[in-house]
Amino acid sequence: MALFKIQNQKIIKILPKSLDYERNLQCLFEKNLEAVLDIIFLASEFPTSFGGRIDTLGIDRNGSPVIIEYKKNQNENVINQGLSYLRWLLDHKADFEILCKQNSIEIKIDWNSPRVICIAESFNKFDLDTVAILPIKIELLRYKFYENNILLLEPEIPQEVKIAGKFLKSKIIKENLPKEYSINDHLKRTNKNIKQIFNILREKIISLDKNIIEEPKAKYIAYKLSTNFVDVVILANSLKIFLNMKSGQLKDHYNIARDLTKPKPIGHWGNGDYEVKLSKEEDIDKVFELIKQSYNFNR
Repeated sequence: MALFKIQNQKIIKILPKSLDYERNLQCLFEKNLEAVLDIIFLASEFPTSFGGRIDTLGIDRNGSPVIIEYKKNQNENVINQGLSYLRWLLDHKADFEILCKQNSIEIKIDWNSPRVICIAESFNKFDLDTVAILPIKIELLRYKFYENNILLLEPEIPQEVKIAGKFLKSKIIKENLPKEYSINDHLKRTNKNIKQIFNILREKIISLDKNIIEEPKAKYIAYKLSTNFVDVVILANSLKIFLNMKSGQLKDHYNIARDLTKPKPIGHWGNGDYEVKLSKEEDIDKVFELIKQSYNFNR
């Protein structure tokens, strides 16, 4: 993607650049993991019992264990590495639980939703075809560095492939595959009016960007690019919407958002410090204006 800056009415192209050392990429992400991906850093180069080392190990705000692997050169098979480490982690849950205790993590671990993230400057056709055909989801993120210390990070979205028949899986993977949820699973909880409100809001959110990923989780539906910008919880008579912005960052002209950090932090599902409740169709546009702020902040 070409980037430009505007200076004195002139448009100037910002040129891409490379990191000096391969490991700088991993160090940079690990020092800024929460800011970039909303993931709490746990360990670097975490050793496994079969000799390999997980590049970065973390946990997200919803308790999902996160494996991050970095593709530092074109020939590195980072996706297979990530899958191998996931298999090991699912068979060594106690090791991860001990690591969380050592890091004073109080979040309950969600073993139903482990995540594997692969970060690379580019992914080739074989990478994309592999991810598209896998029975579990692998998150691919592309990065590029530019002059003036600018980092671009965006999701790579493989085209989904449907195949008749069943995949052969090892016993470990078969027993520990992340549970899949659907939009309909969430809509079962609510009434006809809230379903209609959700469908209108959903269409507005998805129309913001063709790269937006809609990901139903156990407790909410996430909308994300490289990280979540809004999470929607469907309740019996309303929607609870969480905006992934820190306290003080949201411009709430309608005074409809609740700051979950004041007067003291309140635990909640989803990401961010702001909650908005939606139960009336006439309020959709107001809520969507706040969602767009979060989208622009997180993209």
